[in-house]
Amino acid sequence: HSSNSCCSITTMVTTVFRNFSLYLAVWQVSSSLAQDPKGLGSSTSRLQIHVPQTLHKPDGYKHQEALFGFSPYGGSIAQNVYYSNSEFCESDEDTHAGYPEREKDDQDNMAPWPTPFILMVDRGGCSFVQKVRNAQKAGAAGVIIADNQCLCSDSECIRTSNKEDPSAVLGCQSSEPIMADDGSGRDISIPSFLMFKVDAAKIKDEVKENHMVQVEMAWSIPAPDDRVEYELWSYPSNVNSKEFMKTWAPLAKALDYHAKFTPHMFIYDGLKSHCQNDGGENMCYNLCTNQGRYCSTDPDDDLESGISGADVVTESLRRICIWEHYGDEDGIGEKFWKYNEEFLSRCDTPTFFMNSDCVNDAFKQAKIDKDVIERCMHDSGGVTGDTTNQKLSDALDTQTKQGIVVLPTAFVNTVPLRGALSASSVFNAICAGFLDGTQPDICLACAGCPNTVECVANNGCSSGIYAKVARGKQGVSKRLFAFSLLSVCIVFGAAGYWHWKRTQEDMREQVRGILAEYMPLEGGDEDEATNPMEFANKRGGLASLIS
Repeated sequence: HSSNSCCSITTMVTTVFRNFSLYLAVWQVSSSLAQDPKGLGSSTSRLQIHVPQTLHKPDGYKHQEALFGFSPYGGSIAQNVYYSNSEFCESDEDTHAGYPEREKDDQDNMAPWPTPFILMVDRGGCSFVQKVRNAQKAGAAGVIIADNQCLCSDSECIRTSNKEDPSAVLGCQSSEPIMADDGSGRDISIPSFLMFKVDAAKIKDEVKENHMVQVEMAWSIPAPDDRVEYELWSYPSNVNSKEFMKTWAPLAKALDYHAKFTPHMFIYDGLKSHCQNDGGENMCYNLCTNQGRYCSTDPDDDLESGISGADVVTESLRRICIWEHYGDEDGIGEKFWKYNEEFLSRCDTPTFFMNSDCVNDAFKQAKIDKDVIERCMHDSGGVTGDTTNQKLSDALDTQTKQGIVVLPTAFVNTVPLRGALSASSVFNAICAGFLDGTQPDICLACAGCPNTVECVANNGCSSGIYAKVARGKQGVSKRLFAFSLLSVCIVFGAAGYWHWKRTQEDMREQVRGILAEYMPLEGGDEDEATNPMEFANKRGGLASLIS
C-alpha cells in the first residue's frame, strides 16, 4: 500500500510540474507575441500573392509561421492555391471538392487538386498539426490556414464580419494564435502559415469565382556579415537532440571561424512553478536543485530511481561551464563537442549519468581540466542549499526573453529553425545565412547534399546528381584557372602559327602558278628555258611580292 502511495505521489508531482511548467512557457510566448504583433519568426518568412495582380502587396501579407514542419530556408514555394472549403480535420478528406472548380468526369466528379499546389483550409475543429498532416497526405506542397476570428484591433474585419452575418455573436482575439506543435508534429515535412481572416477572405472570394490565385511562401535567413551565428536550446536528457550532439562536431570544425555557436541549456524556474514553499522547502523532491529553484523533468518518470530532474540540471550547469572555458572564445568548441560525444557514448544511462568516474573519463577523453569545471560550477552558486546560481539564473532569463517553448530549438542569425533537428537542416540554414560571395568552401561543396555529415567527411558529395551540383558550386581554383588559361593560349598560338605558315605556302604556290603562265621566255639560253621559275627562287624575288 505504501508503495502504491509513493507511486501515486511520484506521478502526481511529475504531472503537476510538467503541466504548470508548460502553462508558464506558453504564457511567456504569449507575452512575447503581445510585444511583437508580427509573431515569432514571421519577419523572416514572407507571404505574397502574385496572381491576380490586384491582390499583390509590396510588403506581402501578415501571417503566423508554424512552429512545426519543414521550412526551406533560403528558398520559396510559389504555386496555385486550392481552397478545401472545410476545416480539413479528417484523414480521408475529399480532394475532389473545393475551389476553383475543375473539369468533371462521367460520374460528375471533379478532378483532384493538381499537384503541386498550396492548400487553404479553415481554422477550427482540430489542431493545426492535424490539419497540416491531412493536407500533406493529400499532396499539398504547403498549407495556408485561414483564421476564423478577427483581431480586436481590426475594425474593418469586425465590420465586414457583422455585415456577412448580422445575427451572429462574433468574438475577437487580441493577437493571432501560436501555431504550436501539439507534440505529434515530427512527421510533418511541409510548411504552413496562418493567414489573417480579412486577408484570407480575399483569396476565398477569388477562387470561389473560379479565378486562379498564385501564392508564394518564402523564407530567408538574415545575412548581416560573413560570419553566421547559431544557437541550440536543449538539455542533456533530450532524446531529439542526441543524434545532433553526436554528429555535429566535424561540421562545426569544417565551418571553422565562419560560424559562431552558442549552446543554451533549458531548465524550469522552480520558484514560478511553486517548487519552493514559503518556508524555503523543496516541494518538487528530486526534480529540482537549490531547494526548488532550478528544475527539470524526470527523464524516466521515476522519482525513486534512475536519472532525476536534479541530475539533468547539474549536468546542464556542467556543460554551461565547459562551453564557457572551452568554446566561447572561438565559437567552435571542439572540446565541448568531444565531451558531449564521450558523455553520450559512455554515461547516458541511468546507472552512469551522474557517476563521477564516468564523467571524469569523458573529461579525460575530451582533454578538459576537471578542476576548472568543478570550480566554475561551485563559484557560480553550486546546486545545493537555498542559494542562487548565477549561471542557471542567467539561462532562465535568456530563455524567457527568447520565448523558448519547443525543444530542441535551433536559431540561425536569430531565426528559429522549424521541424526536426538534424545536422543537415542546421548546416543548410547556416550556409543560407552568409552574404553572397562570403560562403566558406565547405558550404559550396556540401550545402544541399542528402548526407551532410558524409559530405563534410569526404570534402564533397560522393555520388549522384548532388555530387555534380556540388562540384559545379565549388568553381575552380586560381592555379587551375591559370593553367587552363595558359593551355588555351598555347593551343590558339600554335593554331595561329600553323595557319600563318599554311597561308604563306598557299600564296607562294599561287604566285608561282601566275609567273609560270605569263612570264616571257625570250632571250634565255636552253637551260634558262627549261627552268622559267628559277628567278622566283632567287633571294628576294618572291619575298618582295608577298611580304
